[in-house]
Amino acid sequence: MKLSLIICTYMRPLALLTLLESVSIQTLYPNEILIIDGSNNNETKKVLKHNVFKNLIYHQVIEQNRGLTKQRNFGIEQIDKNTEVVCFLDDDTVLEQDYFKNLVDVFKSDDNITGVGGIATNENNWIKNKRDYYPSKKYITIDGYHLKLGQRHVLRNYLRIGSNELPGVMPEFSNGLSCGYPLTGKYYEVDLLIGMSMSFRRRIVDNIKFSTYFEGYGLYEDADYSLRALKYGKNVLATNVLLAHHHDAAGRPNKLKYGKMVTRNGWYVWRVKYKKPTLVAITKWYAIALVLISLRFVNVFTTHKRREAFTEALGRCYGVLSLIFNKPKIEK
Repeated sequence: MKLSLIICTYMRPLALLTLLESVSIQTLYPNEILIIDGSNNNETKKVLKHNVFKNLIYHQVIEQNRGLTKQRNFGIEQIDKNTEVVCFLDDDTVLEQDYFKNLVDVFKSDDNITGVGGIATNENNWIKNKRDYYPSKKYITIDGYHLKLGQRHVLRNYLRIGSNELPGVMPEFSNGLSCGYPLTGKYYEVDLLIGMSMSFRRRIVDNIKFSTYFEGYGLYEDADYSLRALKYGKNVLATNVLLAHHHDAAGRPNKLKYGKMVTRNGWYVWRVKYKKPTLVAITKWYAIALVLISLRFVNVFTTHKRREAFTEALGRCYGVLSLIFNKPKIEK
């Protein structure tokens, strides 16, 4: 299979270089690497000039094409006509050596698989079971492994507004589990892929573009895209397509803006899959939004990053209130 790798970047030259060094030692090398740079300086361009990588094509986009969704769409327009699989990676990831080899094997295993996501090993906290029973309100268990749920999910389970779906599957009230899967080597069918590591067959990117609703930082643009891709086939998380994700802080929005985005964009992707949710589902969605706001206000007193917690909570409040008067319009 011919692979095109698209890496959209913004003001992260050193993180990008680390990623490309991990690409350079792959057992299966991409046929082309498209760097779509939205930086407002030339630091990334300088780094790539002094570090040469095979099959790399660099594009520095102008203002009108800047932003994650616009850069991804720009990259799609540049791919080679013979490309069969288009891979997207965040610029702050680092690949394990067989990443692309294992990725191609997943696509070859089933023609109905149209989207594949990888697993970040440094964020994977699944542990092999040592006993027969783990309380379902505090743990999730899959294929002989268990994971202790975070505070927000435990609280939601006790309030009976937690998800009964497997990770990556969106329940009718949205707000599912995003904890990935244990490293069993299996493929797990999901609704949602994560933008740090997602790949699609050519027919998907030929028919679907990233929504311009998610401008700038583009929070949840990956959820929107993978949900719309489901009409062409199925998405899977492949637990042998491995990388590390280091969450470089450069280029991220402030917490006030993040709080607004996480609420409004979360509402948007919820309605992409469920255009007319039931009253019960709507009630649960808003109840969860209020629980998450409350937890962020509590974090003002329980964490060292008090200002960040407070401003994010305010942003979430604004996001919920804005939905009363100005709901996002879902693109068709």
